[in-house]
Amino acid sequence: MRPLAIIFAINASLANAQSVNVPSGQPVEFVEVVRDTRGPQGLTWRFRFVAPEIDRTSGSIGFEEAAVDMDHLCNKFAVPRLPTMGPVPKQIVISMSDAPVDFGAPAPEITQFFEAYRVEDDSCIWEGI
Repeated sequence: MRPLAIIFAINASLANAQSVNVPSGQPVEFVEVVRDTRGPQGLTWRFRFVAPEIDRTSGSIGFEEAAVDMDHLCNKFAVPRLPTMGPVPKQIVISMSDAPVDFGAPAPEITQFFEAYRVEDDSCIWEGI
């Protein structure tokens, strides 16, 4: 398969993803992966999810539980979707928001959690943000 075809195949599989199971059992939906914005470590892929239960006023999931879910999303959702050839991201950022929000848009009314990871031996290593 040609590199460009692989990229299109990755995009198609990401676009078709919907609900994702996480350890807390909260409902989580994959929104998108942002691959065109450089991070502090170089090439960074940002996997974005909506998780309504993290809402700071009405949600039932706090940061500690969400952090476990984000570790799981990095290892079980993001890593399997990384390219096996071509540029590989230096960093993965997993983000959760309680409602959809445009990437980079200020939204103080939306609860958002972020975690950064590097990948070593097909495993996510938490880097903290």
